[in-house]
Amino acid sequence: MRHHDVVVIGAGSGNMVIGDSFAGLDVAVVEERRFGGTCLNFGCIPSKMLAYAAEVADTVRGATRYDVDAELLGLRWTELRDRVFKRIDADEARGRAGREASDFVTVYPGHARFLGPRRLQIELGAESVSVEADQIVIAAGGRPLVPPPVAASGLPYETSDTIMRIDTPPRRLAILGGGYIAAEFAHVFAAAGSEIVIIEQADQLLGPQDESVAQAYTDLARHRFELHLGRELTKLDGEPGALLLHLDDGTTLTADALLVAVGRTPNSDKLELAEAGISTHDDGRIVVDKYQRTTVDGVYALGDVCSAYPLKHVANREAEVVAHNLRHPDDLRATDHEVVPAAVFTDPQVASVGSTEQDLRDAGRSYVAASTRFADVAYGWAMEDTTSFCKLLADRSTGRLLGAHIIGPQAATLIQPLVVAMALDIDTKTLAERPYWIHPALTEVVKETLRQLPA
Repeated sequence: MRHHDVVVIGAGSGNMVIGDSFAGLDVAVVEERRFGGTCLNFGCIPSKMLAYAAEVADTVRGATRYDVDAELLGLRWTELRDRVFKRIDADEARGRAGREASDFVTVYPGHARFLGPRRLQIELGAESVSVEADQIVIAAGGRPLVPPPVAASGLPYETSDTIMRIDTPPRRLAILGGGYIAAEFAHVFAAAGSEIVIIEQADQLLGPQDESVAQAYTDLARHRFELHLGRELTKLDGEPGALLLHLDDGTTLTADALLVAVGRTPNSDKLELAEAGISTHDDGRIVVDKYQRTTVDGVYALGDVCSAYPLKHVANREAEVVAHNLRHPDDLRATDHEVVPAAVFTDPQVASVGSTEQDLRDAGRSYVAASTRFADVAYGWAMEDTTSFCKLLADRSTGRLLGAHIIGPQAATLIQPLVVAMALDIDTKTLAERPYWIHPALTEVVKETLRQLPA
């Protein structure tokens, strides 16, 4: 049985674990799909490249509101797709080639499953190899959930893994789900000319967001898309290219294509973790402590396979922690998940950090809320923005920020000073009054909201 000092399962954020300090070790990386993981190949990076093109198209389409005469001739989907994935595929190939050329890393292009606490069997097509290691890192990621009515239908459907590479935008795209994946792809394909219909079990879109943001986004979406909220898909039939979606209220919808975006699940169920004695939560996430250690000595986990925050920036931070802890077992570092921001790159952008108002209300927390419309600051005038806002939540007695929520252009950037304030425990008065805020930049919407909060 081949022995390695370290084996990493998954070459997304897991690939970041192996740095120069590992050069004296015998290291292996197991990857059954593509180097770079979900983010590079199927998620954040290509979807944001497409979303930016959609934003440009929408800007041209709405130019008349700024007294600019412009005509959108179309979004050239095939050329856009090919430009995006030419870059993505080249980067993936470079990442793989770099590891394969390393004199201390062995790349196994296959699927790993546990045979014991630190023993693995790796399926390499028709062959397999068994390996053991002193330390193992599980960074196997997650995959899209597919509900039974879709899986049982035998009809073709898309997920976030596949839809970005399709040849032609559907004439009518049905999206099952109302979360961030649904919102981002609705934005992209609407800009590409698709008619969008969204089916969501909840009564609002972007349900995990602060209630004010979720309501505002849902109201905007009603004017752009066909929404069926509070509804479930009970049956999918028809034929490829002419799908029939049956809902629980008796409604039947037609679509050329279906995007399933109801959530993701960790890939832990594919690893035979019980053979190693590795514990999981009820939702399948691997149990880890603050040092990213699993319940088995010498085995760590990071990213979507274990984290309550399935975000690339979280996985990257966890990879940094694991890399240190593998090399310094007597000086362990902990992962800090106290202040984790997130963004949705739809139209308009949405960004958030910390508690929502419903979280604080349910917890019985004493808090104060403040909000400022983009329309109330000078740059918002320039943008002719009438719907966007910044909302902040602070402790009523201390003035410390508890949550920040922004819906509008540049939200993912505007949220960052608030993330810094929460991470460094900067009170709202200091943040509002100590630094200069450029006038008339859009950041003034943050400053003006801070000034409404208690000192």
